[in-house]
Amino acid sequence: MALAFAREGAHVLLLARARKALEEVDDRVRAGGGKATLIPLDLAEGKAIDALGPSLYERFGRLDVLVGNAAILGRLSPLTHVPAEHWERTFAINVTANWRLIRTLDPLLRRSDAGRVIFVTSGVARAPRAYWAPYSVSKAALEALAKTYANETSDSTIKVNLVDPGATATRMRAEAYPGEDQNTLRTPEQVAESFVALAMPNWTETGQIVEA
Repeated sequence: MALAFAREGAHVLLLARARKALEEVDDRVRAGGGKATLIPLDLAEGKAIDALGPSLYERFGRLDVLVGNAAILGRLSPLTHVPAEHWERTFAINVTANWRLIRTLDPLLRRSDAGRVIFVTSGVARAPRAYWAPYSVSKAALEALAKTYANETSDSTIKVNLVDPGATATRMRAEAYPGEDQNTLRTPEQVAESFVALAMPNWTETGQIVEA
């Protein structure tokens, strides 16, 4: 996704926990002639997220696109057997971190001529599956969060939508389906094009779930 946005000329802000992984993506962005800024940050650290908006304002003055892609699967087990710490961490990353990102970055998005916010959801948010409670319930909450923000920004230039990528060859998918042949799935590169389309100024819908 970062590479797709960089190819379109975006200065990409890469946020993740692991600096080494960030540097690897940065190298690929720069190899293609793009620009990137690295933000090593654990989305479980709420106060660090809260400081993000003011820091980016000082450097860039505005934000054109926010992609909330980070998520964890949580434990696949019966609902009554989910450890409290697994439940709480899944919600901290999949829901609360995105609320904090909205809260700290909203002023920067409003300074854009066409602020775009894109979150990643899943079909299990709308069709809950046995043993998937932390992930499916958190994704349902994320959908409600995104649609609420879309309604609250409906009279602005901000558009807020969600992408349901479907079955995609990712590390999380392999964790959930260890016996699946990932060569039969769509690649992240293919799915990334849907995010680029939703980020464009000519995308006028808001509060939608778009299937990649």
